Amino acid sequence: MRQRSPAVLQLRLRLLAISVWPAFLGVLAASKEPFTIRISCGSFDDVRTSPTNTLWYRDFGYTGGRFANATRPSFIIPPLKTLRYFPLSDGPENCYNINNVPNGHYQVRLFFGLLDNPSLDSEPIFDVSVEGTLFSSLLLGWSSDDEKTFAEALVFVQDSSLSVCFHSTGHGDPSILSIEVLQIDDNSYNFSPSLGKGTVLRTAKRLKCGSGKPAFDEDLRGIRWGGDRFWLGLQTLSSSSDDQSISTENVIAETLLAPNFYPQSLYQSAIVGTDRQPSLSFEMDVTPNKNYSVWLHFAEIDNGVTAEEQRVFDVLINGDTAFKDVDIIRMTGERFTALVLNKTVAVSGTTLKIILQPVKGTRAIISAIEVFEVIPAEKKTLPQEVSALRTLKGSLGLPLRFGWNGDPCVPQQHPWSGVDCQFDSTKGNWIIDGLGLDNQGLRGVIPGDISKLQHLQSINLSGNSIKGNIPTSVGTISALQVLDLSYNELNGSIPESLGQLMSLQILNLNGNRLSGRVPANLGGRPLHRARFNFTDNAGLCGIPGLRECGPHLSVAAKIGMAFGMLLAILFLVVFAACWWKRRQNILRAQKLAAAREAPYAKSRTQFTRDVQMTKHQRPSESSRSSNNESSPHLLS
Repeated sequence: MRQRSPAVLQLRLRLLAISVWPAFLGVLAASKEPFTIRISCGSFDDVRTSPTNTLWYRDFGYTGGRFANATRPSFIIPPLKTLRYFPLSDGPENCYNINNVPNGHYQVRLFFGLLDNPSLDSEPIFDVSVEGTLFSSLLLGWSSDDEKTFAEALVFVQDSSLSVCFHSTGHGDPSILSIEVLQIDDNSYNFSPSLGKGTVLRTAKRLKCGSGKPAFDEDLRGIRWGGDRFWLGLQTLSSSSDDQSISTENVIAETLLAPNFYPQSLYQSAIVGTDRQPSLSFEMDVTPNKNYSVWLHFAEIDNGVTAEEQRVFDVLINGDTAFKDVDIIRMTGERFTALVLNKTVAVSGTTLKIILQPVKGTRAIISAIEVFEVIPAEKKTLPQEVSALRTLKGSLGLPLRFGWNGDPCVPQQHPWSGVDCQFDSTKGNWIIDGLGLDNQGLRGVIPGDISKLQHLQSINLSGNSIKGNIPTSVGTISALQVLDLSYNELNGSIPESLGQLMSLQILNLNGNRLSGRVPANLGGRPLHRARFNFTDNAGLCGIPGLRECGPHLSVAAKIGMAFGMLLAILFLVVFAACWWKRRQNILRAQKLAAAREAPYAKSRTQFTRDVQMTKHQRPSESSRSSNNESSPHLLS
């Protein structure tokens, strides 16, 4: 039996400890299920796809767009039948907003499709962002390249929601077939602890060497905490090379370990050099002036190599030595054991070239390659200002063509139309410092929440049909220098609070229906190099160029006057009612008096009196007659 030196034994023990700890962490991580959402875009029903019976939820979370039948340009695309596309008339930015996502690290993958409609543009060109960071641009010809029919990024969710946005470039309507949000270990692909959650990793290349068959992690019997990575199978690293493929069915140690959880099958095949060309070389196109994180996978599965120093090679990336004297058996301690090496490099050109150059023993070997573009995560806009803009969008009735979805300031290549942004280094966020929505056919009202845009320096809403009052809260935007509300349909008075805007230099309120006295603290401002315009408001008064005002009354005085007038009117009504009633009584009495003075009435009255007198006289006459008869007649 071959004796090992104490240094080698110490190295083995250290490697064993290193391997046991990740394995323990892996068991803990695998003990709970990661958060997973898969969306079948454009679908009205949940869908399951073979051969793994994967569940895809029906479409939700979108800000607009239309659904349509889809065609799949690549065999690696999930067998889904619908998609969602976003016409430019719906706005240049459209998003999927997925809420209630647990904070953590996620693999976000999008598959693209083509509309099943020959009359429409069959291959749209557009950009894709996740959490405000642009990470993918679909270019002409993407639908004929399997690796370009999807986009994938590793991103951190920090506010329990995830947004994926599609930005039109004016060449066709962005179309999306599916969205996958798969939780992975928080420390996966942690190439630099100092960067942490401030980066987005875009998957630029992922290759499984020695096998010509592409596969997902699920096909390779991976676990869900590793995501569901897609590996493009290669039997040779380049068409001009003399590489060869080897494979094994032996068990590979040190696989499915936290934090990356690589499946065992990944290391059971490899590409090796030949005697005629012992080195291996791989080359790919990249975006210049970017950083790339390179992950190289090895396992010694060659039956011709059984001991240390039988295969030793250097790894060069773009001509610089990234790893020197790589001896897989020495570094892992055994054959059939996985080894992962990582290096992040800055690339100034358009090519990334990896060379494995043997320095001792036999030919070079490699099992898999991963390359990620390192993208600094964009800082977002202050949440309260985003909320205020969304309120403004609804209140002003912003046309659909504006979009206004996602973040107003990021990605920086696609800010919202009509919004000016500035980065505030003290807050570490983007802020809104300008609104330019003039002549856009707006017909709503200005909301009071506009004052939440506290960093505004300019507001231009002129040339629309905006109604209602000027909110008093506008006077609290202390940084405001330009306020142009001219040629709208605003009414009411000018708020006194506008006089508190000491930075205000331009105020255009002309061409509205404003009324009342111009606040005194605004009337004298033009003397201080400010330019104010109040013309074409028939009801305004109080400064040169406008009509004179009556006595200026406070709001309380105006309310008191109105109340006094109401009481006076009530008194007059009561007085008039009483006078009318008295007048009616007088008229009735006069009529009765007039009736008594009429000729017919007089004769009737005299006749009545005669009858009454006759009645009183007849008894005396009767009495006299009786007396005459009974007395002796004096005359014969």
